[in-house]
Amino acid sequence: MSLNLDELKKNHKTSYLAGILEHLDEQEKEILEMLVKDNSLKEMADTELKSIQEQKQTTEKQIEDILKKDIEEEEMANEVVLEVRAGAGGDEASLFAWELAHMYEKFSEIQGWNWKTNYESKSDLNGYKEASFEIKGKDVYKKMRYETGVHRVQRVPATEKNGRVHTSTASVAILPIRKKVLFEINPADLEMEYSRSGGKGGQNVNKVETAVRLIHKPTGLDVRSTNERSQLANREKALMILTAKILQLKEEEEAKKYSGERKNQIGTGDRSEKIRTYNYSQDRITDHRIKKSWHNLPKIMEGEMGEIVESLESGETGSEDEE
Repeated sequence: MSLNLDELKKNHKTSYLAGILEHLDEQEKEILEMLVKDNSLKEMADTELKSIQEQKQTTEKQIEDILKKDIEEEEMANEVVLEVRAGAGGDEASLFAWELAHMYEKFSEIQGWNWKTNYESKSDLNGYKEASFEIKGKDVYKKMRYETGVHRVQRVPATEKNGRVHTSTASVAILPIRKKVLFEINPADLEMEYSRSGGKGGQNVNKVETAVRLIHKPTGLDVRSTNERSQLANREKALMILTAKILQLKEEEEAKKYSGERKNQIGTGDRSEKIRTYNYSQDRITDHRIKKSWHNLPKIMEGEMGEIVESLESGETGSEDEE
């Protein structure tokens, strides 16, 4: 790998190592110039040059590892699958799940990302029992990764006659789609089901069974893809999402093993972790991981959630009461 010192200095991850490399280059140059003037110092100079070469190789290897990791992160950071699922709270939970999906879709528009629906299962009130979406764009995983977890809403539902505040939940999962996957799913572990893709109101818009459901028997994970034009395309999409889900499951298991060493990180990425409360009567959203709150809920639910994302990225904490 050819290393450009000027470029490496601009990267905050490699600037310090680039400075060391530059200093070693200067030392090497000085010794070589000294040898031209006085060859009697050759034995001592050779020892010095050997030491410098070893230090340069070590430093270059560290830089290359950092750059390689950056490339890998970039490859997996620009495409994710977002899943929302209604939790406790019946119809109110499904409406909240729809509102969360709407918030993320609007945020994606603001970011200039591409949003596509993979699968929707709607409730009687047109909320989401569960739904899956594909988002593509620069830094999408970097910005969305902390949305995984349980979101809680506290408000008076439109159907509530006595004005009582209800608490409902919906879960969100952000699944990064990696370009290079280090494992393959054994076809014998998969169960596949086909059905017709349904349109609005539940009617079948396709006479051909293009919708696909994949079940991974060892883990019980299942994935649906209904919005591609062909059965093959839906199968490929479902397999891509299933692979991402299995990877996330493995990462969650690893995170739990080393949870004691992760105190400086925001949560574990576990979808069972309660991360945020949306309190409508107080016009307040509180993120429990960083104990920070924001107001103007209607604006945030229309995708204006940049401040929340930035605070989570920086790990900025507040002093608001979690509840």
